[in-house]
Amino acid sequence: MPVHDDVKADKGAAAAAGDVPRKGPEGLEAGAEASSGAASRKAPSFGAFARKPAVRAQARNPVDSAPEALGAAEGLRAETPASWPADAVEVGAVLDAYGLKGGLKIAPHAQGGKALIAAKRWWLLKGREHPERHSAVRVSAKVHGDSVVGQLGGVADRDAALQLRGARIYVSRADFPATEADEYYWVDLMGLDVANEAGVELGKVADLIDNGAQSVLRVEYPSTGKDGKPATGERLIPFVGVFVKTVDLAAKRIVVDWEADY
Repeated sequence: MPVHDDVKADKGAAAAAGDVPRKGPEGLEAGAEASSGAASRKAPSFGAFARKPAVRAQARNPVDSAPEALGAAEGLRAETPASWPADAVEVGAVLDAYGLKGGLKIAPHAQGGKALIAAKRWWLLKGREHPERHSAVRVSAKVHGDSVVGQLGGVADRDAALQLRGARIYVSRADFPATEADEYYWVDLMGLDVANEAGVELGKVADLIDNGAQSVLRVEYPSTGKDGKPATGERLIPFVGVFVKTVDLAAKRIVVDWEADY
């Protein structure tokens, strides 16, 4: 099951975090700001795909999208927390200006930057304590090495592009490209209940980790610490077909071949 991680989710004013589809338990793979190790304990990166838990498929990179004259004329639009999409997911960040005509060099959170390239509008958040919020029509975007090069409506020169350096880019989850069979976005797996084939509840998906070879479900469950106080336990389950048997998004449940004492 490929898993895609493209972005961080921003529910209203709250930010979470992915965008390349991964397959399900037959070939798992994550592709967005993948959290690994302790770093994955922070706000999860959503928007990437988790692939099948078995085969690691190479995602096809989309080509340059056609310019939209209407969007180019519209320009940057100021936004507020109230106007921000409830399903916004962080999919990348502006690294620098690109060229002299307002191009942006972007670090995508997921390999291939599919969500960035597919979305018609990008939502930009710059700053932490009192962030500036804007949105603009995505006029064009294409993969350029490990980065994505894009053009936004109203950003017509290098100086304007430099003003956006450091901004985090979000897209609406509804604008993510459709996944293929047995592919999932990380954002859709977060919070799902995990149980084994015997019906033993193992916890909930708290995060996904991309270790380079496969995606790994980080499952949290209520436990008791050595001091006898309530604690949170953790299970790491490879998102590959040999272990992940079914993923039911409608039922919000994943069934795995995994024992509680592993």
